[in-house]
Amino acid sequence: MPEHVAVITGASHGLGKAMAIAMAGQGVAVAGLARSRDTLEAALGDYPVHLVAADVGDTAAVAAAFADIRDRLGAPTILVNSAAIYPRRDILDETPDSFMETIEVNLGGAFRCCHEVLPAMVENGAGRIVNVATFADIRPAALAASYSVSKGAMRILTKSLVADLGDRFPGIVINDWIPGALKTRMGLADGINPELAATWGVRLALMDDRALNGKTFEQNREYAAPKSFKQRLKARMLGQKQPLVRLDV
Repeated sequence: MPEHVAVITGASHGLGKAMAIAMAGQGVAVAGLARSRDTLEAALGDYPVHLVAADVGDTAAVAAAFADIRDRLGAPTILVNSAAIYPRRDILDETPDSFMETIEVNLGGAFRCCHEVLPAMVENGAGRIVNVATFADIRPAALAASYSVSKGAMRILTKSLVADLGDRFPGIVINDWIPGALKTRMGLADGINPELAATWGVRLALMDDRALNGKTFEQNREYAAPKSFKQRLKARMLGQKQPLVRLDV
């Protein structure tokens, strides 16, 4: 069995595709998961990636996909939750069904995949989960209510996982990673090249330092939450300043 088995969702396009290729290039056994087998074949057919077609918004499909991965590659040791949809709709044009469809994919999909990998990680006492998130909980995007809510809630999911598991299973290291605005179909024409961002994400996913558990990373560095003047002064007086972890060194 390989040392690591990584599952990357949303692997047929953009960041997910780039991460699957980069991760496989590190000698990791990689399963790339996306809705369509055809798009997976077109994106990753020439790379040593196990292709699994499944809609992360469908509980039964996710369970079947991970059963296949465990049978073919072994129990996943790394999970990157990258799958997402980004419907651009005015809130007045949203319906309960359209809103919840986005929630089911972006947030529900991440939880379904975590649910599939956690039993083996708990049994082995180790594992890595990287949730691709945004700062939408702080700065919701206009014309993207369902996306903003679902991706903002992803950060709460990460905090909840750490709160429940951190003390009991410190070897399961879970992070939010905010890669920034990417040059993808969901991003910006002048955004960050997904192949570059993928090098940061893969490095993060392969870091098993327990001290990283619960930390948020933005692009190629650890994110430092803003502190009040009093907090900064106290940290300086106590000599608590520590260098932030970088992903590009």
